[in-house]
Amino acid sequence: MIPPMPHLIAAPILLPLLTAALMLLMGESRRPWKALVNVAACALGLGVAVWLLLWVDSRAAPAAFGIYLPSNWPVPFGIVLALDRLSALMLVLTATIALASVLFSVARWHRAGVHFHPLFQIQLMGLNGAFLTGDLFNLFVFFEVMLVASYGLLLHGSGRARVQTGLHYIAVNLFASALFLVGVAILYGVTGTLNMADMAQKLAQVPAGDRGLLHAGAALLGLAFLAKAAMWPLNFWLVPAYAAATAPVAALFSVMTKVGVYAVLRLWTLFFPHDAGISVLFGAEALIWSGLATLAFGAIGVLGAQRLARLGGYSLIVSAGTLLAAIGFGQAALTGSALYYLASSTLAASALFLLIELVERSRRMGADAPLPEIGGEDAPFLLDPVDAAPPEGVNLDDLEQALIGRAMPAAMVFLGLSFVVCALLIAGLPPLSGFIAKFAMLTALLDPSGRGAAASPIGVARWTLLALLIGSGLASTLALVRAGIRYFWAPQQRPAPQLRMIECMPVAALLASCAALVVGAAPALRYAQAAADTLHRPALYIDAVLSARPLPSPAREVRR
Repeated sequence: MIPPMPHLIAAPILLPLLTAALMLLMGESRRPWKALVNVAACALGLGVAVWLLLWVDSRAAPAAFGIYLPSNWPVPFGIVLALDRLSALMLVLTATIALASVLFSVARWHRAGVHFHPLFQIQLMGLNGAFLTGDLFNLFVFFEVMLVASYGLLLHGSGRARVQTGLHYIAVNLFASALFLVGVAILYGVTGTLNMADMAQKLAQVPAGDRGLLHAGAALLGLAFLAKAAMWPLNFWLVPAYAAATAPVAALFSVMTKVGVYAVLRLWTLFFPHDAGISVLFGAEALIWSGLATLAFGAIGVLGAQRLARLGGYSLIVSAGTLLAAIGFGQAALTGSALYYLASSTLAASALFLLIELVERSRRMGADAPLPEIGGEDAPFLLDPVDAAPPEGVNLDDLEQALIGRAMPAAMVFLGLSFVVCALLIAGLPPLSGFIAKFAMLTALLDPSGRGAAASPIGVARWTLLALLIGSGLASTLALVRAGIRYFWAPQQRPAPQLRMIECMPVAALLASCAALVVGAAPALRYAQAAADTLHRPALYIDAVLSARPLPSPAREVRR
């Protein structure tokens, strides 16, 4: 039994906040020290997140919640932080990717602009706060904190492409934030509260005359979350923005779309469960079909992508579409499998974004050239890929050399094996966690007698999702095989890139995390299913939050 530590629930928010403040006081002249502080804070944050996950997993329902009242005010008047299995999973996932990204950035990219490390920690604060908050107002606050930091991180390194796509990214997110505010205002006007548990309890008491206003507010709020989750057709900003971002930033951004998915899953299961009366599973069909359209769009984009960075962006869209469609069925078994898929696909996408920068380096550097410093005239991201042409009058066949007995460079071995593992994960091929996740979802789709199957609105959508899961895997396989041939097989005369250990370690760690999901598939799926079962029993969350009581005042205790 993990010992209770109630104040630790606030640590994922306070730790990055205090770390960012400390690094701002240090100034840009002490960038190596700031990098060290950032790495240490991310490692400590990962340790805290793992501790919280083990703690919440050791508790059985209905006590599998950690409720913390930072202001010590009674619910629903004060700020509430709520920890359950889903939020703990997202904290661990974010912390793992953050540690890998910041380690990768220390090699080169943190020197491409100012205030990288404080912005990185502020981004983590927004992400962690969004996963822990228990009221809509603070969900909006943490969303904006996260987005403001992401604007600076997306522009980190400057360049025309980053500025252009950054403006599109900012415009879309400002529009989504406006929808967020309007939706929250409508729901507050109908229910008179912003606490999510209190609002969920009061939704059943909304009179029939205000039910349409309730649905309109929920639809606007959902549309804001779906825009952030990269739902088609509102995802036109994602691929250019993620392709233009620096490698560590793009890897961290792979969690950003999952924040929208998390918000939809949290609020939809809380506000419109199976016992919600006439509002039961409001918007389920729209959620399913928008997810299917997003999945189909992402699969087509993956198949047509010619650059690895764009392929990585479309793979995130495939992941988002799969999750949105699976959530819409309201089936606990399918939701549990989707949560396992969420962890696997996010880790794989992050590893791919880090790997892309290393793979493309061989197209931009000479064999004996030293690794350029970021910001210098010979910085590799400023050069166009140029392939060496054969001498005039020489036949290409004459340049072929026998590969028998030739030692392969260690850098190319690492890149090749890592790319193969990423391809297997993203395509969902055996024996890695991507295959286990898709197999579990297919099993839930083909088992209509499973938990919550009555929530499935139409059979056509079920079969469509099944077909698209298989079809998107095939499209990803074809696209990744084509990219592998282009980058690793065809260019035999291309020199191997120069890699640093600190660049290889994060990629290997993320892929090892996916391997751990395979080795521990049984406990991981059990945990994901327990999280899904709790989500589909919203009364547990509501009772846990509303039963939280503030601690007695020390002065009052002394008088007694």
